[in-house]
This record gives sequence, C-alpha cells and structure tokens, in this order.
Amino acid sequence: MSDFRLASLDDAEQIGFLHADSWRLHYRGAFADSFLDGDIETERRTTWAERLAVPGHTETILAEDDGRLVGFVHVMLDADPRWGSLVDNLHVRNAQRGSGIGGRLLRYAAEAVVRRAASNAMYLWVLEQNTAARGFYRANGGETVEIAPVAPPGGDPSRLNGSPAGLRIAWPDVAVLA
Repeated sequence: MSDFRLASLDDAEQIGFLHADSWRLHYRGAFADSFLDGDIETERRTTWAERLAVPGHTETILAEDDGRLVGFVHVMLDADPRWGSLVDNLHVRNAQRGSGIGGRLLRYAAEAVVRRAASNAMYLWVLEQNTAARGFYRANGGETVEIAPVAPPGGDPSRLNGSPAGLRIAWPDVAVLA
C-alpha cells in the first residue's frame, strides 16, 4: 500500500532519478539516445530542485512504499486559459505500473485543481508513441484534443530524435476523475 504526500525540496534527488529512469524507459525513439544515455539524472535533479525551491502555483504529490519513491505527479495550476491546469509530469516506477498508483496520482492532481485552480479543466501532453500511457489516460476519462510537435528537452533540438509528436489529452472537468 502506497503513502501519498506533498513533495519538498528534500525530495528533488529521488524525483530526478525516477524522472530520468522513466524517460530512459519510455521516451526512447522520441528523445535522442545520446541525450538519454548521458547524465540526465543531474539535469533532472537540478530541474526538480529549482521547481521545489519555489513551487509557485504548482503541486507535486509523491507516492511512496516504505519510504521509497514509486511515483509522482506535478501539476501546474491555471497553466492555460483554455485548457486549465497542466499535469506536467506523471511517472510511476516501472515495477509498480498497473498497481493503481498512476490513477491515484492523477486523482490527487485533479483534487489539487479543484482546491486551488480557477477552473476544473486539466490537460497534459503525452508522446504519440507512448501507447500504454495514452490508453491509461483514455481509461481515466481523458480525451485527445490536439497533436503537436514535441518541444525539445531544455530547448535543445539535438536532444530529439527526428520530429516526435505529442498529443494533448484534456479533461474539461476533472470531476470525471472523482
């Protein structure tokens, strides 16, 4: 059984490691191998330390088993006037996939939106190639509403492999996740 809690700055290292591991497992083909095989742990830890040091209008929720991080979700509240709050990241340790942790994290993000955002709309971007994640979001009431080129990590086009596409998945009202 997982425990869920809000992240703090002290969690940046664990989040960065899980984030890098998830990218390596699920973003291969869209992100350049040279980028994924490099030191992305340091880049992700730095990113998460910056995010968690000044959280602003965001919420990061962790899932832990016996104190070990097994998943997290990061939602940027009121990120877009039309689409609402952005689930910028939702990652679950590969060994825990299918355990329900992802669904619970998505619901915690929806609860944060209801509590803290101006509207109950929520969205995210998923790689077109990530069929498992697309199925998960569809099963949780998300609708594909747009396709667009993926932005390169860190703004560096050399970090992409070709021109991968991303799909915007939207929930006009997160009540469907309740």
